[in-house]
Amino acid sequence: QVQLVESGGGLVQPGGSLRLSCAASGLAFSTYAMSWYRQAPGKERELVARLSSTGGTTTYADSVKGRFTMSRDNAKSTAYVQMNSLKPEDTAVYYCKADRVWTYYWGQGTQVTVSS
Repeated sequence: QVQLVESGGGLVQPGGSLRLSCAASGLAFSTYAMSWYRQAPGKERELVARLSSTGGTTTYADSVKGRFTMSRDNAKSTAYVQMNSLKPEDTAVYYCKADRVWTYYWGQGTQVTVSS
């Protein structure tokens, strides 16, 4: 059974930092591209960052470029996103996704709230 478990969310003040983790089990982690998405209330889910299976290619949404850094540790079957200089508009539920051709899995999400 495939599981993706996000952790690290919480309440942070504007300008602060958080590091989200996505621990995967039940799949050949190193063969999957990993992504972080977010969904704010009343908005569609959007891609935040995507990292190839080898870690060689990373894509970021324009809104987070220069502030967020995605990484992965294939030995630990875990993906991360380091979020710095957080803004209130970063408030959302953050989801990780594992995908490869014809197959994808989602985590359950973790709430990030940026507020003073």
